[in-house]
Amino acid sequence: MAVDDGSAAGEECDIFYVCKKSLGTLQEKLKKGEEVSQDAVLELAFPDKVADDAIMMPVDMRGVGEDFDDVEQMLEKLGPKGTAEAFIRAREHFEKQTAKDPEDERPKEMTAAEWREVLAADMGEGEEEEDLLEDEEEDLEDLEEEGNDEEGDGEPASKKAKTG
Repeated sequence: MAVDDGSAAGEECDIFYVCKKSLGTLQEKLKKGEEVSQDAVLELAFPDKVADDAIMMPVDMRGVGEDFDDVEQMLEKLGPKGTAEAFIRAREHFEKQTAKDPEDERPKEMTAAEWREVLAADMGEGEEEEDLLEDEEEDLEDLEEEGNDEEGDGEPASKKAKTG
């Protein structure tokens, strides 16, 4: 869910990107005391819900105050209004923390299309690791099966053929 970049005075950031326009809309709704819908929060947090050229801006999820696995868990626990407020706190925390960092080291805004590419690359890395684990498991299973092909005298079949 987040990109760690190690900035902010040596602390590890928990960077996540949200739709800039959606965050602004939610801030206005909260100021006016209007209801915040779950769909509005989903549009804020999921780049597939917005246009490719929509601007996504970084927030530091440490500002939320507690750890969540994902946005769905936030919605479940905090509700739409609480989740929107949490993302606003995360943005404020990001601004405070990165104010100390040199401009060229701060996470930058990007388009929704760019953010989707980052997410896809992160998922691709996870899939590669998963494929490697599956390959290792299959190799272990193959070795176990070879061990079970013995005919009872403790010698693998390949050794028996040579002693014939």
